Amino acid sequence: MRIDGKGRIDRTRPVTFSFDGRSYAGYKGDTLASALMANDVRVVGRSFKYHRPRGILTAGSEEPNALVEIVGPANQTPNTRATVQELFEGLVARSQNRWPSLRFDALEVNDLAAPLLSAGFYYKTFMWPRRFWEGIYEPLIRRAAGLGSLSGHHDEGVYEKAWAHCDLLVIGAGPAGLMAALTAARAGADVILADESSEPGGRLLADDGVIGDLPAAGWVAGVLAELASLPNVRVMTRTTVTGAYDDGTYGALERVGLHRRPRPNLPRECFWRIVAKRSVLTTGALERGIAFEGNDRPGVMLASSLPAYLNRYGVVPGQRVTLFGNNDSLRGVARSLMAAGVTVAAIIDPREDAPDEPGTTVHKGAQVTRARGRMGLREVVVRVGEREITVETDCLGVSGGWNPTLHLTCHLNGRPRWSEELAAFVPVDGAVPGMLVAGAANGSFSTHGCLAAGAEAARASLEALGRSVAAADLPQAEDAPYRIAPLWAVPGKGRAWLDFANDVTVKDVALSAQEGFRSVEHMKRYTTQGMAPDQGKNSNVAALAVLADATGRGIAQTGTTTFRPPFAPVSIAALGAGGRGAGFAPQRFLTSDQASRDRGAPMVEAGLWYRPGYFPKPGETTWRESCDREVRMVRASVGVTDVSTLGKIDIQGPDAGRFLDFVYTNTLSSLPVGKVRYGLMLREDGHVLDDGTCARLGEDHWLMTTTTAAAGLVMRHLDFVSQAFCAGWQVRFVSVTESWAQFAVAGPLARDMVTSALGHAPDLPFMGCAPVVVQGVAGRLFRISFSGEEGYELAVPTRYGEALFRDLTARAETMGGGLYGMEALNVLRIEKGFITHAEIHGRTTAFDIGMEKMISGKKDCIGKASAARPGMTGPLREQMVGLMPLTDTVLTAGAHLFAQGAELTREGSAGYVTSVGYSPTQQSHLALGFLRNGRARMGETVRLVDRLRGVDVLCRVSDPVFHDPKGEKLRA
Repeated sequence: MRIDGKGRIDRTRPVTFSFDGRSYAGYKGDTLASALMANDVRVVGRSFKYHRPRGILTAGSEEPNALVEIVGPANQTPNTRATVQELFEGLVARSQNRWPSLRFDALEVNDLAAPLLSAGFYYKTFMWPRRFWEGIYEPLIRRAAGLGSLSGHHDEGVYEKAWAHCDLLVIGAGPAGLMAALTAARAGADVILADESSEPGGRLLADDGVIGDLPAAGWVAGVLAELASLPNVRVMTRTTVTGAYDDGTYGALERVGLHRRPRPNLPRECFWRIVAKRSVLTTGALERGIAFEGNDRPGVMLASSLPAYLNRYGVVPGQRVTLFGNNDSLRGVARSLMAAGVTVAAIIDPREDAPDEPGTTVHKGAQVTRARGRMGLREVVVRVGEREITVETDCLGVSGGWNPTLHLTCHLNGRPRWSEELAAFVPVDGAVPGMLVAGAANGSFSTHGCLAAGAEAARASLEALGRSVAAADLPQAEDAPYRIAPLWAVPGKGRAWLDFANDVTVKDVALSAQEGFRSVEHMKRYTTQGMAPDQGKNSNVAALAVLADATGRGIAQTGTTTFRPPFAPVSIAALGAGGRGAGFAPQRFLTSDQASRDRGAPMVEAGLWYRPGYFPKPGETTWRESCDREVRMVRASVGVTDVSTLGKIDIQGPDAGRFLDFVYTNTLSSLPVGKVRYGLMLREDGHVLDDGTCARLGEDHWLMTTTTAAAGLVMRHLDFVSQAFCAGWQVRFVSVTESWAQFAVAGPLARDMVTSALGHAPDLPFMGCAPVVVQGVAGRLFRISFSGEEGYELAVPTRYGEALFRDLTARAETMGGGLYGMEALNVLRIEKGFITHAEIHGRTTAFDIGMEKMISGKKDCIGKASAARPGMTGPLREQMVGLMPLTDTVLTAGAHLFAQGAELTREGSAGYVTSVGYSPTQQSHLALGFLRNGRARMGETVRLVDRLRGVDVLCRVSDPVFHDPKGEKLRA
């Protein structure tokens, strides 16, 4: 019901919404949960397994019960927390996990069958008769499984991603967070203050406390006004920091448009990557419950949510409230409720020395043993000493203590420690590099303690950055000590609930221990405790305590489960923002892209790049005609192609040569300046990772070239090797693929053309390199060839790429040559037996491709030991060979090779084909492939079979190098 004069909602702006098809009214500033509460809607969902009626439990993102579907014009979002979803005009919400309706759910029959559905029942049942599994059991289980539903249509909503950098990231805007942000902002630091709520302030907005001479909410407003006036502060509301990652990087999800009526181009969410030099975690603490029979009934709530709903939204969930808890925080809740005119029937406190509270009855040394009321709480049974009494009530506020919200401190494998004083886990120092924890998140529960801790954390963080910070002027605030007597569960015969979302009871956890699942991680999986959308935020610690008791251990020895990102649910669409349709993968275009399209070149995908397939001339009707012409052109005169897509990694440092020796099989450190060397790289398992060239540009300066397909893979591999094996080495590397446009010039006239373009070209030997000036622009020239002809590669900064491409094209055409594309490039390399990732596809070794001698015996390298394992070499391996058909027949990649007369079976296959093409030079179709013991079978005839395409042809096995086997042309 609504309470006049209370709340921060705007009562001048009514809002209409619907829930389960029925229209309701709320106000601007309401959440869906508060608006439903104001309309006396008590049941908002059904539990996962037993389909028991469930009501609102909390007022925050930890809510396990009030999960609903939000239906929009272009999407349907399940498992939305009603406690977080803000009200807007026309909001449509539906309850979930019920059929046919919320009030009458047919699957509530599961609750009657509860003795048969205890924890782990699915491991022991549905075993007989066996034929029933696929026909009956599995379909029924699949239909009942899951929470919420999707629309079945594509999500047409708009999502964004963004990046931010700051000196100090403050996570959480309660009293500690506000004080930390204010202290750092006054010191001139760049500050980001992120909070998941629509309003900063945290529990200060829910309390009736005073800070200084102002109400707590007034003090919050003053701090926010000062922060807003400072240019070095960004306050990010509705933004949940979801994960802590390496190097001060944090993930954060901002709810951009979820609180507004949908409209075109309004982003729903934005996923942020925030890089902070230092961070302060001030996420507060989450209240936990106490397990007792019927504690899941609608109307049983966490006590701290009652003043939150009262003071933020002006609503209370009942007219006669009872409080049950083991700590002093209940007194403040009682005073807030009574001041608003709400009857507090009683305070039930298990402590014998519990303080009294004027205006209500305090039952000391008492416990609630049972809650009654199916669709809503009617009464609770209280045990006081040896007697039991019944208290009529429509709302029970429960507080079993507070758990610091320390999840982010564990995202880099940190583990919290158990505090007997607080009866809670608290974070350990240094769990996340650069992060300090302050306030309730660190176990300081008083307002004054939070303010002081926030200011101190900001000071320490900035001083670590070399900034001086003035002493903070702390206002006076409540500073009462935290007193608690741990109570996790009340003994009784009925079911006492721990994890409301997954229907986990105290007996389930005890059964887990009884059946041998004593490890906390095993218990979690056996019972599904903490595996629901709320991840057990307010139930995990109580479950651990029950497990500790069942196994005869302490909670510290029992330990915790692993906290992993994300802290709160993150939609896949937000993580992959921009990844729909053509945005699914980046589209990378060459500087020559438009010039190639202008000449009618069809584009083909090469990795993420778009490269020209061929350049048709007038009169050519098929791609083969264009490809054959381009191959003959390169062999006879000169051709130009854009090779900018090849990965380029700049490597520098005194240990660069040593590093390259370690990642390549052959020795690179002995390479003279101004020379290029071919290199082979292995994975740790001894298989070929990539091949390419490496040029030495200076004494400590190298340029590695990778294949297009493996550019990112090799960069990731180098990063791994550097961190895992080369710590302390003086070497740095960075990808410069996009920084340079590079063009290959190949053919008998290549030298003349390069000289024409440069005015004067250095006299480079084969595999040489030199800096050059290209029409006034500093560039690089390499004498390398992927075609088998005399070849060069000319590189300039990317901004000059298109101009150089057009210039080289014009020069080539005046010399009787021109452009050639990917199809011709593939034929040229097949004629020379050069490999690509069609051959080094992840299952081939250096021995397979005939390069085992490139593995130096004088040094170690990644993969060397693995490459020497039994089975990695020898005649039983499939070895790279060339194949030429005995008749003029098209060959196909993927075909299998069989010995003549062999049975066409999987076991009879002796190899396979990787690359094919028609060679105008050899006037025959050619192929590269792998044949068992192939190098010893030169001249043999084998059978090439591709049943999918109807190809069956005899081929002669040959050396993979069909053209210029001595390499005289490329070394000319």
